Amino acid sequence: MKRFGILLLIVGLAAPLFAQETPPDPTRIGIDTAQQNLQEISVNRFEDPGFWTVSIPLDKGIVTHRRVEGGPADKQPIPGEEAVGIAAIDDFVLGVKTEYYRRGSVTTSIEPIRPLAVPGIVKTLSVWVVGRNFNHQLQLVIEDYYGNVNILNMGALNFSGWKQLTVAIPPTIQQRNPHYNTDNGIKVLGFVVNSAIDETYGTYYIYFDDLRAVTDLFAEQSRDIDDMVDNW
Repeated sequence: MKRFGILLLIVGLAAPLFAQETPPDPTRIGIDTAQQNLQEISVNRFEDPGFWTVSIPLDKGIVTHRRVEGGPADKQPIPGEEAVGIAAIDDFVLGVKTEYYRRGSVTTSIEPIRPLAVPGIVKTLSVWVVGRNFNHQLQLVIEDYYGNVNILNMGALNFSGWKQLTVAIPPTIQQRNPHYNTDNGIKVLGFVVNSAIDETYGTYYIYFDDLRAVTDLFAEQSRDIDDMVDNW
């Protein structure tokens, strides 16, 4: 993930155009087909801390992570999962602790050990976060269909308790090849916490739970059953 590391050097320049206080309406984002089949899916529930790695510049501080029992009381189950009887384990959250050496510009990275593929044409991505009422900024790093890396601003962490942060995926991000409908979607490369300079002191805790997507699965479910798969 060398490209990911390089991007962290310029992450402060990423335009926060798609972070919204009011959750975006997935039904009105990037409509490019006559029909849509929008479904909410859980991408990762942060149950296994071994699936995640955390990092910070060595001269800025120390960062560690662990799983912590708990979760947001306001989180609602996904209707589609309930309908088919899916009862996934959802007892823990991912806690990340940053211990700053001194005040300054600091970025903390939270990355999965392998990219998280999200099927379909993704409209929104959301994650439950405890921000501890700091003025730090949370950003999401994704890879499009063609391997280009994009950074999306999810918003400030200046709130108490759990909050679901949601970001719309801009229609300008390429998620499909118009010639094929068997390999659509994006990949989640991780999160970045951009620390507010005047609050980079002491210890900072942040918690994550349930990364979800609202995605259009129309192309996947409308594919002809007699159509060959181009994977040879």
